[in-house]
Amino acid sequence: MKYVGAHVSAAGGVGNAPLNAAEIGARAFALFTRNQRQWAAKPLADEEIAAFKSNCREHGFSPAQILAHDSYLINLGHPEAEPLEKSRAAFLDEMRRCQALGITLLNFHPGSHLRLISEEACLERIAESIRIALAETQGVTAVIENTAGQGSNLGFRFEQIASIIEQVDVRDRVGVCLDTAHTFASGYDLRTPEAYAETMALFDRIVGFRYLRGVHLNDSKAGFGSRVDRHAPIGKGLIGLETFRLIMNDRRFDGIPLILETPESERWAEEIRLLYGFLPGT
Repeated sequence: MKYVGAHVSAAGGVGNAPLNAAEIGARAFALFTRNQRQWAAKPLADEEIAAFKSNCREHGFSPAQILAHDSYLINLGHPEAEPLEKSRAAFLDEMRRCQALGITLLNFHPGSHLRLISEEACLERIAESIRIALAETQGVTAVIENTAGQGSNLGFRFEQIASIIEQVDVRDRVGVCLDTAHTFASGYDLRTPEAYAETMALFDRIVGFRYLRGVHLNDSKAGFGSRVDRHAPIGKGLIGLETFRLIMNDRRFDGIPLILETPESERWAEEIRLLYGFLPGT
């Protein structure tokens, strides 16, 4: 079964996120459990936790359909000691917040070397950061999102993601989120059935579908191989509708959250209906 949703607002409290998801007809959702643009975050109140869990139950969202996203400020591969420790502490806090809410998937961007250390050294730091967080938490999987490769961001090649996973000892608590726009912008084509099949075969060979825990469904304003991260509404970008029809009919994407991060939130309900319309018999 396909679980399509969107990255919804948690404004006013995390308990509102499942309500906002249900309102647009989502069967999955993503959220920030704290302000994603600030380092400091007040602890989750017991009332917030209870409201989140209650609203998830009421609207049929199990942990398998919820993909939390960490703060954009965090850089788990930071080349400098103090910002690295600050990022690691913030990431651990994110993991603990997920644990408290009963969320089992925390999605994050791997990290950036800022052109100050080698790619290999940065990947090692990212893996070490993950190991530290996993050792201090239980029940939450660290889900690495592939990137477009903009600037000095790593995670835009499947080999980089595989390298991180190989350096994490608790393999059952590490996973991957594929972003379609990032995949396309980083140089993996998806626009035809043949290109899609080739890219997915590469992902399976280098990383492995056994690690896939979520997908971000985004069309791309940026060109193929541009390494520029700019999302577009489904079917309104340079990837096109065919890719999303293929994903919706690919059983390897069953049972995981398929999350819209497209730029026009007022279109999300329409985009969810569009995607489900690609399924046979609908």
